[in-house]
Order: sequence, then structure tokens, then C-alpha cells
Amino acid sequence: MSGKKIFVGCCLTAVFVFGGLFAAKRFVKKSTAETRTYTIRSETYENCIDIAGVVSAAQEQKLQALSSGTVMAVYVKQGDVVKKGDVILQMDDTTEKYNLAKHDYDMQTTKITGSARQYTLMQTQRDALVQKIAERQVTATFDGIIAAISVSAGDSLEAKDSVGTLVDSSYLVADVEIAETDVAKLAVGQTVACTFAACDEIVEGRVVSWPAIGEVTSRGATVVKARVRIDDYPETILPNFSFSGKIKISPDETYLLVERYAVGRVENRTFVELASTGEKIWVTVEPYGSEYVKLSSGVTGGEVVKAQSTLPDSGWNKKRAGGSTGGAKRKNDSFRTGRDGSHGGGMPPR
Repeated sequence: MSGKKIFVGCCLTAVFVFGGLFAAKRFVKKSTAETRTYTIRSETYENCIDIAGVVSAAQEQKLQALSSGTVMAVYVKQGDVVKKGDVILQMDDTTEKYNLAKHDYDMQTTKITGSARQYTLMQTQRDALVQKIAERQVTATFDGIIAAISVSAGDSLEAKDSVGTLVDSSYLVADVEIAETDVAKLAVGQTVACTFAACDEIVEGRVVSWPAIGEVTSRGATVVKARVRIDDYPETILPNFSFSGKIKISPDETYLLVERYAVGRVENRTFVELASTGEKIWVTVEPYGSEYVKLSSGVTGGEVVKAQSTLPDSGWNKKRAGGSTGGAKRKNDSFRTGRDGSHGGGMPPR
């Protein structure tokens, strides 16, 4: 008899113990839900394509001798501004001018005593002699600045010898690689935010063109070379400087985000509860991934709100409770990667 009493007593004790533990667990969960808070964050997202490249002058002319001979005069120095057609250097053209003068004398005789066909042929020959004289000069093919000059009077040159460089730096251009998955997102006039090591400010450019055919790089990737133009830039930026940048696909968008556990529901209406006053604020929400919601009305960002439900027991969700952004990229982060693995483009994942 005493054994049965002991058994019943043990059972009752076990029931009370397990019941107490269960109640305690529920109390702890309830207490945790009541004390946990979340902050409504305002985050800005970029829809852009990251690029990198090297800027070049709008135009560049490699100054070359067109024929062999001796340099008679150099009319410019490094840094000089020249106009299209200006003579940069003159080579000895004595022989060429003699040949032209003799040919003109012969033409006058032929015009009087020769045939019309012979005279026409000599006119064509004269054009060739005039061209020979022109080739004894190096001239500017556009308005620009002498970036380099490495020749002096008395130097002997061979045809195609390089003697300097003329550049037009009224604006800069760069050809940058765009992945084939991002080409459809390009549009003429898109803003490009460029960053140079040589200056602290962001230099603005724009997309001006890209070819109708792609090319395969040495890495095996298919790309299109888009051209970026920069009209206004600091004097510290020179041609051949490297840069990185972002092509803006669409304007930045700002969202208000909070963990879904911070949102309560009453009669198909959703609310958040301010931690400081307990005030309920009715809000409009949209799903944003599995752990977050996007708030589109009722709040302005920065509010600290109480939890309205507890986190699941999953270790993954516990890890997420610390207030991470769920993988979304902020404006100051690197450009967002799309669902297909491509860079930039599209809306943040929902």
C-alpha cells in the first residue's frame, strides 16, 4: 500500500515539475516577446552597373613624319594650343618646290604647243607634286593642345617617325566593358558616377553609345564596350587616368524595413507598437523576403517598436534576430547582384 502511495506521489511530483517548466517556458517566451524591440530602418537602394576603365582625350593625333628628310623648323612647344590646319613642323621641301615650278613651266609650254589631252594629264601630275610638298609638313588635324613634342630643327627623320602627340581635352571618353546580361539595361544619356584616385569628388559622366555587336574577352566572357563621356572634370584628371564608376539604371529608391515579428494584425489591419509609449500605429506592409516587411505608410523611419510575435526556434532565425538587413544592399554598399547572378539592374529581391 505504501508503495502505491509513493508511486502516486512521484507521478504527481513529476506532473507539477513538468507543468512548472512548461509554464516557465511560456512565461519566458511571452516575456521575451514583450521586451524585444526592433528599429524601423530607412535604407536607400541603387539600381546600377559597376564599371572600371581608363579615360582618354576626346581626340588624339600621333604626330608623324610623312616622308624622310631634315627638319627645318618646329613651330610649337609642349603645352601650346593649336588650331586645325596649323603647321607644327616644316621639313626641307626644296626639291619638291623645284619639281613643282619646273612642272608649271612645262605646262605653260604644253598649253600653247601640246594637245588638250596632254595638258589634262599634266594637271593631274601637278596635283601629285603639290601633295609631295604638303607631306613635308606636319599639321594639326583638329583644335587641341600639344601634349608632347620631341623634335628639333636639324633632326633627320624617316617616314612614320613619331615626333609628338596632339590631344583634344575638351572632354574625356572611356570605353568600358558591360556584361552581356546588362546590355539590355543601357540607355543613351544614363548618368555615370566616376571616382578617380586623383581627386576626392565624384565626377559625373554619361553613356553616349555602344556597338551593335559584342566581343569575347580573354577571360571567355562576352561583353559590349560602352562609351562614357565626361564633359566637366577637375584639372587634376588627365588622359590615361584610371577610374571606377556606376552607371545609374534608374533613380535610387528608399524603403522602410522592419522584421516581420514587429508587425501585429487586428481584424485584417496591421500595426506596429511604439516601445516608448505603447501607442499603436496602423501601417501598410508588403512582404520583403522571408524575414522582413516593407512599410509604405504610417511611419517615417527610426521608430523603435515592440515585438508582436516570437521568433521560431530555428537556429537560422535566431541568428537573423540581431537586426541584419536580409542581404539587401545599401546605397554605400557595392552594387546589388540580381537574381540571375548579373550585376545591377532590377528591383531589390522581394
